[in-house]
Amino acid sequence: MTEARSVSEADLHAYADGFLDEAGRARVERFLAENPEAAEMVADWQTQNEELRSAFAPHEKSKPTDIRLLSMGFARPPAQPRRRFALAAAAVVIFALGAAGGYIGPRLFGHPEIRLAYTEILPREARNAFLVYASEVRHPVEVFADEEAHLATWLGKRLSIANLKVPNLQSLGFKLVGGRLLPVGGKPGALFMYEDNTGQRVTVLVGRNRENRTTSFRFASASDVETFYWIDGELGYAVTGEISRDLLQKIAEECYRQFPS
Repeated sequence: MTEARSVSEADLHAYADGFLDEAGRARVERFLAENPEAAEMVADWQTQNEELRSAFAPHEKSKPTDIRLLSMGFARPPAQPRRRFALAAAAVVIFALGAAGGYIGPRLFGHPEIRLAYTEILPREARNAFLVYASEVRHPVEVFADEEAHLATWLGKRLSIANLKVPNLQSLGFKLVGGRLLPVGGKPGALFMYEDNTGQRVTVLVGRNRENRTTSFRFASASDVETFYWIDGELGYAVTGEISRDLLQKIAEECYRQFPS
């Protein structure tokens, strides 16, 4: 009974994702052997993981179709080569190599009448939000993690998502800091922020565009900032951080599994 209570949902997710050490796996397996319903649930998660890996596999490495976010006229200060958010005020332009719409980044800002595709708006907004808010110490979010239920209800209402869930990323070492409302393409969007035990932060952006009907998965890069984003019908999601693509993809997979489809 004591061991059963010691197995949390985060432990089960970590087991399904293969992040536990040998002792942790053994503990969870003993729990699952005594709890067939939990074992069935974890088996379903593992099946979903395989399906997600297949869906995300084509995007593990840089490809010509990846979007590059370029900062114009701003260099990283030489006296602080590792300062994390030196490009927060940079003017951002976007171009997609081989994109079907044929957009070229500089032209977009020279001709405001040209309409940006949502697949270009989403990574730009995600990166800008990360650069602005992830560096904040006292006010990184509007609602902190101790009001998670209120956060989900409030942002879900603003985005017209009845069952919006705040992703739990503890199995990957990231705890929720909180979230905020912010604009995404001129419409209400949600930003969730997470932090690991070293202070490294990642953000998860959610936006809605009722006119969007495409589905796509892509990476976007700018300096040390990586974004993995996907469009699923009217909803767009983006995970951003100064972390490896491998870890970023694992976080995106976990969010994809937990967000409403």
